[in-house]
Amino acid sequence: MSTPENHIPEIPLTPPVTLAPTSPPPAENPPWNLWDVAGLTIITVITMTGCLLAGAHFVHRHFAPAIPWVELTKRHDVLVGAQFVTYVLLLVVMYLMVETQSQGKAWEAIRWNWPKNWGAYLTAGVGMQVCLLVLASLLPMPKHAPIDEFFRTTRDAWIVSLFGVLFAPIFEEVYFRGLLYPALARRLGTPVSVVITALFFAAIHGPQLSEAWGPVLVIFLVGLTLTTVRAVKKSVAATVLMHMAYNCTIFTAAYYATDGFKHMEKFNQ
Repeated sequence: MSTPENHIPEIPLTPPVTLAPTSPPPAENPPWNLWDVAGLTIITVITMTGCLLAGAHFVHRHFAPAIPWVELTKRHDVLVGAQFVTYVLLLVVMYLMVETQSQGKAWEAIRWNWPKNWGAYLTAGVGMQVCLLVLASLLPMPKHAPIDEFFRTTRDAWIVSLFGVLFAPIFEEVYFRGLLYPALARRLGTPVSVVITALFFAAIHGPQLSEAWGPVLVIFLVGLTLTTVRAVKKSVAATVLMHMAYNCTIFTAAYYATDGFKHMEKFNQ
């Protein structure tokens, strides 16, 4: 059979391949989830309670047998000591959790990311305190708050100052900005998660401030600023530096106002 000249064989047509639209990846995608963070919260409360009771018993048995151990749970050095031990234990727990879930990349997973311009973040922390101090002067503030009780004596003032500058910012930043924020951001997006994280941050400080809306608003703004920096710069270390500088500015002002924590009556006037 002969083939007609210039015959072009037909090529079967196939329908064009269409790609399903893909959603953009989440801004944060940590290996842990909100249930893990909730579990850490429960562990923190249980550990804090246990450390406080154990600390009160220890001080009662070895240093203050004349004082009932229940009363010692209200003593400032016992409270701060229990909180310090709790923070150290929980930091270890958080590290091991993240180390396991991230397959050995804990620092990368929490976005520690030490900033090259670390001095700028220390300066920003001081500036944040100065700006919010101006705002606080315009807001109603309680004359006395539970946190003021830690400034009754020179010894207590030094204890809470060192703890507030060197230890509390590390735990709070790793928990709120390192663990809670990214778990929220994966589900809710950045803007909503920044606000929610700041709300939780303000809530845990509320009891120290008599739940007064003025100082709680200030703490909320602190949390909002720190979480925004974490979201933009992807660095928990940067917010730790800011938090330390912010607290250090507060305690330094109290130090000079009381002549080196020697005249605490000036602080409580």
